Amino acid sequence: MKVALIQLDIAWESKETNFRNAGRLVREASEAGCDIAVLPEMFSTGFSMNVSGIAEEEHGPTASFLSGLAREHSINVIGGFASAGSGTRGQNIAHAYGRDGALLASYAKMHPFSFADEDKHYEAGHDTVVFELDGMPSSVFICYDLRFPEVIRAVARKVRAVFFIANWPAERIGHWETLLKARAIENQCFVIGLNRTGTDANGLGYPGGSRIFGPEGEDVCPGGGTGDIIMCEFDPAVVERVRSEHPFLEDMRR
Repeated sequence: MKVALIQLDIAWESKETNFRNAGRLVREASEAGCDIAVLPEMFSTGFSMNVSGIAEEEHGPTASFLSGLAREHSINVIGGFASAGSGTRGQNIAHAYGRDGALLASYAKMHPFSFADEDKHYEAGHDTVVFELDGMPSSVFICYDLRFPEVIRAVARKVRAVFFIANWPAERIGHWETLLKARAIENQCFVIGLNRTGTDANGLGYPGGSRIFGPEGEDVCPGGGTGDIIMCEFDPAVVERVRSEHPFLEDMRR
């Protein structure tokens, strides 16, 4: 499985600019033979609390853009954006699309980042998701969810790969790397972490540092750079081997 980690330098609240840049990078990923292209949390706007200005219907322009990218380039695509919620608050969501542009999964961030008042602007999701990317059982979570191992544990037995899309700031990048590796080891699966680059309108800097860790904690894709795109390959079948040799998940309390 070849994955393109697209470390977008997100233009603040400029969907047109971000669509253009993301489209170019996904095209490059497809031309390089990648099976999956991963875009950051709120890739079309940045991590903005301006719900009234940026949120859209779940199947609105950003969803149509992602679906079209997948279909045009015959590549699986994962990306996040701000969706209108049920009331005055929105939802921070992630969509996954198959090569034909069909929606495979929609996930709402279960842990809004209260430290930045995200919970005041975006309501929490309630359910995990499991879907298949070219036959690989997968799940997706968003940024702050990474600090809550219990939600990832809920899907561990069902998946071979877990994706985290993020706007994770430079000042806590050490936590990002450590937590990604821990989630991979404890759940014996591949963990793919995709982070943005650049600086947002609040002055926060984002270093990229996208990573892939294998089911034994091995560093499959040592990112750490600020490049636009990082391409890595891994074999999902390794998960079955590791879980067979060391059946630790069988001892989980139900």
